[in-house]
Amino acid sequence: MVSEIKNVLLPIVDSSTRVLIVGSMPGKQSLEKQQYYGNPRNHFWPIIGELLEIEIPYDYGGRIAILKNRAIGLWDTIEACERIGSLDAAIRNEKPNDFQTLFENYPNIQLVLFNGAKAFEVFKKHIGLELLARRAYKKMPSTSPIPGKNIKSFAEKVEDWRIMLSYLSQ
Repeated sequence: MVSEIKNVLLPIVDSSTRVLIVGSMPGKQSLEKQQYYGNPRNHFWPIIGELLEIEIPYDYGGRIAILKNRAIGLWDTIEACERIGSLDAAIRNEKPNDFQTLFENYPNIQLVLFNGAKAFEVFKKHIGLELLARRAYKKMPSTSPIPGKNIKSFAEKVEDWRIMLSYLSQ
């Protein structure tokens, strides 16, 4: 029997956040560590390091401080779901997070980047793209270490993710 998984990661966002990166649902390692992108093979942190031209610290608190200092926030589209393993393809019966309230509380968010197709599809289906009418948004290549349909090299992913730079504080 498949049981419901709760997303225990709170949004990383504050009043200065201008770019919100939205994932689908944290994988098993991330939930166990209670860290966004906690799988060391995930390309998320290395991509951020490349874009910001900085060394990403091993310490999670240091990583989050870098994001906050550069006006980058993190959250996931899914509050709870059924899933065996960590693959997005295995997600069933998802319940979305409350983005209406998040955007009301943090109106400075100008750009929403969806980390992969599942994050975008769940948002579109359960929340609706109308909520993003006053914000720029884009579906990005997933930073997951699991190869998907549209496999891109690390360098290609960095180029795609570069879109966020014009929205960030220096």
